[in-house]
Amino acid sequence: MAQSAREQLLDLLATNSFRLGEFTLSSGLKSDYYVDCRTTTLHARGAELTGQVFLELFRQQGWKAAAVGGLTMGADPIVVAAAVVSSHAGYPIHGFLVRKAEKSHGMGRRVEGFQEKGANVIIVDDVCTTGSSTIQAIEAAREFGFNVVGVACLVEREEAGGRPAVEKAAAPAPFISIFKANEVKARLKQASN
Repeated sequence: MAQSAREQLLDLLATNSFRLGEFTLSSGLKSDYYVDCRTTTLHARGAELTGQVFLELFRQQGWKAAAVGGLTMGADPIVVAAAVVSSHAGYPIHGFLVRKAEKSHGMGRRVEGFQEKGANVIIVDDVCTTGSSTIQAIEAAREFGFNVVGVACLVEREEAGGRPAVEKAAAPAPFISIFKANEVKARLKQASN
């Protein structure tokens, strides 16, 4: 039986993105593992699977959105993958990226790409630990004038209070994770045996 896109993506995350060892996370927290989703979301097959899996999640949740976006840089490949796959599926969802700070030159924007105020949008991120980057994207999207209808991350670390913080910031929009870190770790162990 052929594996689903979700199962294939989980395999790629486990083998390409999950590392055991001692790491300092962007939040400053110490961890015995690291998940670098970009090695999967920027992988040719991984990008396609990422787009398919996120698009399926949007459908399952009933999230009708004009665009998908998130804080640069973790969200960038997810946004592009979802936009491309949605276009191929016949119902395009555009993309936008949120800068960490407004540009001091050019148009001076913090939100780049899709620019329709009042539009329904979905916020995405690659990894959620404390949730700070996801929360920054939610706040910037709302400040811009978007209506956030859903929030999703590829891998949730299930630590450091990330889920409750994101759920509070996202409310009333729901927060969904595609995978939990323990699920990726278990797949890595399974592949090693």
